[in-house]
Amino acid sequence: MADDSAGVFRALADPTRRQILQDLREGELTAGDIVARFTITGPSISRHLSVLKAAGLVTERRESNRIYYALVEDRLASCVGGFLSAVCPEQVVLRKRRNRSAT
Repeated sequence: MADDSAGVFRALADPTRRQILQDLREGELTAGDIVARFTITGPSISRHLSVLKAAGLVTERRESNRIYYALVEDRLASCVGGFLSAVCPEQVVLRKRRNRSAT
C-alpha cells in the first residue's frame, strides 16, 4: 500500500492540487474552467492536473477540443482511509460506531 499511495500523498502535498480536488467535488470541469479559478498560468495548472491524473485522483475525457476533468472519489477515500486505518485504527472504529448509531 505504501508505494501505491505515495503518489496520492505527493499530489495532496500541494495546496493548488488540493484546491483543484475541492473544485472538482461539484462535478467535472474543463481545463479552461479550472485555469480560470487560479492566478497561475495554464501550463502550471496543466502540470498540476498531470500529477493528479498520475496519482489516479482525477480522470480526463476529451470532447471535441475540450478536456473535462473529474474527481475519482473512491481512489482518494481508499488511500487516505487506508492510511488512517493503519495509523489510527481506534478512530476508524469509533467513526463506524457513530455512523451506525446515527442511522
